[in-house]
Amino acid sequence: MSDATTDTKAPHPAAALPAGAAQGGARPSVISLAIREKAALYAAYMPFVQGGGIFVPTPRHANLGDDLYLILTLLEDTTKFAVPGKVAWITPPGSTGRQQGLGIQFAKTEAGEQVRAKIEELIGAALKSSRPTHTI
Repeated sequence: MSDATTDTKAPHPAAALPAGAAQGGARPSVISLAIREKAALYAAYMPFVQGGGIFVPTPRHANLGDDLYLILTLLEDTTKFAVPGKVAWITPPGSTGRQQGLGIQFAKTEAGEQVRAKIEELIGAALKSSRPTHTI
């Protein structure tokens, strides 16, 4: 049974992004991710990315720097965090020992800071762990 689920969608018509966040006037695509276990959250969180980020297991194709809009649900909390971000990491299909997916850097917005703080609160001392993650 999976401890994280993703849902990829076409561009979200109501995505509210900071001015200038979408390139060429196009709205970014939306990715939904629900992480239900603390160990999965630890494995997905990317504290080494400026402002924080999260790894999203997905077969979706993207390029570094692409704008995305992330809808994130964490553990037992029913809150859906809506966070704009950029692709900062790509694990391509067939990578040995790594799951295919995208690392999304949280935008420098109140929403990005709020979700980073919430994740770090939830995983607490595990941040200092040397256990492997989806990215490093």
